Amino acid sequence: MSKKPSRPAAAPAPSSSPFASLAELRDRLPPGSAPASDASASKPTASQPPAPRGPARAVVRYERKGRGGKEATVIEQLGLAPTALDTWCRELKRALGCGGSVEGTSIALAGDQRGRVPALLEARGVRRVTVS
Repeated sequence: MSKKPSRPAAAPAPSSSPFASLAELRDRLPPGSAPASDASASKPTASQPPAPRGPARAVVRYERKGRGGKEATVIEQLGLAPTALDTWCRELKRALGCGGSVEGTSIALAGDQRGRVPALLEARGVRRVTVS
């Protein structure tokens, strides 16, 4: 015959709140640093770099002509070096979830992205974005 497992003698009485045991576990945690508040995170400190400075302007336009009927959003007049254009193209494609490529001194993105691109360009430091 098998024996029933015995209960510990000093078992705590069940409470009506299912979270009472969690509060008890929280009190056992070692003290740590307090989480940073949102107000202090928004203030720039000496260790945080200032906002990135990008090109002075960019022209965003929509085109279909010469692309076999496919829609494309073209970003021109950035005035960036070829390696910087490749980096910007890659990051814009990742942020927008679309395809694209560098064509000469401009970036061509697949689809009509005119509504979404200006905010991304301004976040990258472009001071004036013209959408046409």
